[in-house]
Amino acid sequence: MQTRGGQLKHKVKTGWSCNLAYAIGLIASDGSLHSDGRHINFCSKEEEMVNNFKQALSLNNKIGRYARGGETEKKYFRIDFGDKNFYKFLNSLGLTSAKSKTIKQVLVPNEYFADFLRGLFDGNGSFHIFWDKRWPNSFGYKIFFYSASKDFLAWLQKRLTTLYGVKGLLRNHGGAGVYGLQYVKGDSVSLFKAMYYKDEVLYLKRKHDKIKNAIDFGSRIKLRLPELRSFRLTKVVPG
Repeated sequence: MQTRGGQLKHKVKTGWSCNLAYAIGLIASDGSLHSDGRHINFCSKEEEMVNNFKQALSLNNKIGRYARGGETEKKYFRIDFGDKNFYKFLNSLGLTSAKSKTIKQVLVPNEYFADFLRGLFDGNGSFHIFWDKRWPNSFGYKIFFYSASKDFLAWLQKRLTTLYGVKGLLRNHGGAGVYGLQYVKGDSVSLFKAMYYKDEVLYLKRKHDKIKNAIDFGSRIKLRLPELRSFRLTKVVPG
């Protein structure tokens, strides 16, 4: 879009902020840059996440509904917009129109990396809970980040080690050209605290609450361990 003076009007401000870094994380994980050098879209099954994206970039564009592939039900939410300046900004960070497998890194300042990471997690991350019921202290959980680019996850792993002291494990996920970077219990807590460093940030509530509830539950189990261990030692074993 151009003003009367012929100058290009920029829709998205590219000065670094928590919201911008979060939106870039969403684009890096689940967004798309068209090959025309101008248009960007973001889609998800979760309307809340698309609304978060819209708010983060202060967009006025409407959110639409659409169906994928041969489906007829429009169960996906999507927002599309054009901004040549913002598109070039994304290119300068390492995001391109064929990013899914070619992405290697995203140049986000350390100050805003937690917001970027939260966007990545909301877009393509997951949280898994596991518990061997035979042992009261075996309740555990893992945070995963997924990508079709192994190079990108290897870069992310190094950045998270540098910034937050976590290690992680990078491996092929299901043999379908997708890789997963996983962080177990203690490292999951560290990343949770980093990503959700204050309440007044944008995030997908479902994922946030699932992790918080698991951490809280794990803490309650830990507090009861002396009692549970005593129970295992003193209970009568049938002869």
